[in-house]
Amino acid sequence: MVMNYDMMKTAQRKYNFDLYYRSIDMINKLHFEMIKLYSGDVKRIQHFCKVHSYAKLIAEMENIDIDTLFIIETAALTHDIGIHCCEEKYGSCNGKLQEKEGPAIAKRLLADLHFEEQVSERVQYLIAHHHTYDDIDGIDYQILVEADFLVNLCEDELSIQAIEQAYKKIFRTDSGRKLCREMFHLDF
Repeated sequence: MVMNYDMMKTAQRKYNFDLYYRSIDMINKLHFEMIKLYSGDVKRIQHFCKVHSYAKLIAEMENIDIDTLFIIETAALTHDIGIHCCEEKYGSCNGKLQEKEGPAIAKRLLADLHFEEQVSERVQYLIAHHHTYDDIDGIDYQILVEADFLVNLCEDELSIQAIEQAYKKIFRTDSGRKLCREMFHLDF
C-alpha cells in the first residue's frame, strides 16, 4: 500500500498525540513520586507544584516545543530534589548545596521512571545550576529560574523594591515578565 500525503499527515498527527500523552503520563508519574519523596513536607510539596505550574505556563505562553516543555516540567518538579539530603548531611539547605546534591538523586529517580538519558542529563544540569543566575544557557534554564523566582518572591514575602530588582535582573521571557508584573502589580 502506498501512503498518500493525507495518510502520512494523519499518521504523523497520531504519532505526535501518542508522544504527547506518553509525556503527560511520565510527568504525572514523576509528580506523584516527588510527592511521595517529600511525604509530610507539605510546604515543599506546594513549592515544587507551584514552580511546575508557572514553568509550564511560561513555556506554553512562549510556544516552547514539546521536547523542551518536557524537560522544563521535569526540571521544575525536581529542581529542589536534594533539599532533604542537604539538611541531613549538612544541616543546611542553601542553594549551592542543593545544586551539589540534587543531580545524583534526580538521576536515580528519572532512571527508575525510564526517562531518556538525554532528558535526565539536561535536567541534572538544570538542577545543578538553578541557583546560579549568570550564564543562563537555554530557554529551559531561563524559564525554570523565572518560575522558581515567581514562587520564591511570594513565599519569602519580599519587599516591592526587592521584587522590582529581581524583575530587572532575572526575568527575560516576555511571558515571565508579564506574569511578574501582573502578580506583583509592577508598573513597568
